[in-house]
Formats: sequence, C-alpha cells, structure tokens
Amino acid sequence: MAKAKATLGVRFVVVGVLNTAFSYLMYAAFLFIGLGYQVANFLSLIVGILFSFKTQGHLVFNNPNNRLFGRFVVSWVLIYLCTIAIIGWIMAFGFDAYLAGALALPFSVGLGYLFQKYFVFRRSAGGE
Repeated sequence: MAKAKATLGVRFVVVGVLNTAFSYLMYAAFLFIGLGYQVANFLSLIVGILFSFKTQGHLVFNNPNNRLFGRFVVSWVLIYLCTIAIIGWIMAFGFDAYLAGALALPFSVGLGYLFQKYFVFRRSAGGE
C-alpha cells in the first residue's frame, strides 16, 4: 500500500509538472499578446483543465471516467479564484504578473492534488 501511495505521488508530480508547464506557457502567451493577468489566467485555466483532466485521470489516478469532469471543473473554479487572489496579492508587493503567476503555482498545485485525490478521482466503496 505504501508503494502504491508513493507511486501515486510520483505520477502526480511528473504529470503535474507537464500540466503546470503547459498551463504556465499558455498564461505567459496570453500575457504576451496583451491580455491582463486575470483573463490570461482564466484562459490558461480553461485550456489547462481540458488537458489536465485527461492526463490526471488516466496517468495518475487510473480513472478515465468522463462523468467526473463536473467535479474536476468545480475544483478548478475554486482553485482559480484562490490563485487570482494570490497573484493580485503578490503583485501588490511590486512583482509583475509573470513572476506573480509563477510564485502562485505551488499553491495551485497543492490544492489541485488535494481536490483531485479526495474529491474528483476518489474511489468510493461502490467502485466509482
């Protein structure tokens, strides 16, 4: 059981790095074309949600059930709202939107893991 948990953690980190890099590149690209950090973060979130749902579900939690997408979206709406607040707070200290977005990533990743493990892809006694 401990080995399975370690493997889950390793898979989450590896796939998470891929998802995070993809999402941050999208965020930076949206900033580069002139969008504000709120819109850039929102659009990168949308693209990242679609990409991440499939990679996390299949590669990390071994649960490709598409019916879980609603839970996944709800969890990321909450994470998005928290992330925007953190980015704004960091920017209030004089950091630009690029660095503030990068500094907010660990928080976003940690919340993502908790929501996905315990809310989105959890396995119930009935086998869901």
